[in-house]
Amino acid sequence: MIHDELQSLINEFHRWWDHFPGMARLIDRNHNVLAANATARKRGFEPGLVCAKVGNPASHQGCLMHRMFAEGKAQWDRPKPDRVRAWIPVEGRNDVFVHTTFYLKKE
Repeated sequence: MIHDELQSLINEFHRWWDHFPGMARLIDRNHNVLAANATARKRGFEPGLVCAKVGNPASHQGCLMHRMFAEGKAQWDRPKPDRVRAWIPVEGRNDVFVHTTFYLKKE
C-alpha cells in the first residue's frame, strides 16, 4: 500500500511539474530526491540521490526545508539576482515537499 501511495504521489508530481520551466524536485524529509523534472535531472538531481549532495555544496546553503515543515507553508528566497528558490508543502503530507529553482532571464 505504501508503495502504491508513493507511486501515485510521484505520478501526480510529474503531471504538475514536468513542464515547469525551472528545476522541480519531489523530496522527502531526509533530503532524498523521490522525483525530478527533466530540467532538474539535467543538473544531476536523480531519484534516489540526496539533494544536498548534488552540485556545488554552497548552492544548498540557506535551505528553508526545516522552516517550511515547521510553519506548514511555502518558503522562498532569492539567493542570487537571477535565481528564485521555493520549498512548497504537499497538501495532506508532512513527509515530502516540492522544491523548485527558477532562473530568471536577463533583460
